[in-house]
Amino acid sequence: MGKKDTQYKAIFSTDWSECLSPTGPFDFISFTYPELEPELNVVFKQYTGNQISLGDASKRIQGLLPAPISEGQMDAYLDASFATYKNVPDLIDWCLSRDILFMINTTAMVGYFQRVFAMGLIPQIPVLSANPLVEYAGSDSDPGSVYPLHEIMDKGKNTEAAVREFQIPNDKIMLMGDSGGDGAHFEWGQQADAYKIGSMTKVSLSVYCENKDIRIDHRFGHSYAQGEERDVEKEMQFDFMELTEMIEEKLNI
Repeated sequence: MGKKDTQYKAIFSTDWSECLSPTGPFDFISFTYPELEPELNVVFKQYTGNQISLGDASKRIQGLLPAPISEGQMDAYLDASFATYKNVPDLIDWCLSRDILFMINTTAMVGYFQRVFAMGLIPQIPVLSANPLVEYAGSDSDPGSVYPLHEIMDKGKNTEAAVREFQIPNDKIMLMGDSGGDGAHFEWGQQADAYKIGSMTKVSLSVYCENKDIRIDHRFGHSYAQGEERDVEKEMQFDFMELTEMIEEKLNI
């Protein structure tokens, strides 16, 4: 895992759900309580489409849950269903090996990542920004810095906090997202002159950026058209290690 005394040359701050992984942030709840899946899907689409706030979404989910999700239930979900897009763990390793701070910045749950790191499913990272709706007791495998993400606009605030904490140069910031839930992060990035990547770009992110005159500098993977159904099989064909050449070039690493 990256250490706080590492001198990072740049930061790569990225969403997780449907951006690095084909899974959604509430899938572990649907796995544990399948009867909740229709309502969870509605909540997910509403906040990624900027119809409701993440805070409102979290309150709705809390109201739906009959009991907290235990570590054992989370582990059972991960054993059965954990997945990333092609070579995402290799991309994380590649970034860290070049002193690029790899930051997962997502509305997925802190507890999900605590168990992912504890089970060794992806490389450990120095800093995590995630939703504390589900969170477990701390362990040695947790990231050194965990920033709570209560609302969508916290993505930009938390990337900015990591830039300060790890003393990242202001011209070495790269962001990646997939949906309208990343719009505020890209809006912050536009002001910070960060390089912004759309991954499996949804219409909601394209529309958000068009309406705010935000530039998406690069689109990776499949970009969706209005009314197009999600195609996970197509998404899984893209190799995330193909991003490395562009990262080196744009961050001048």
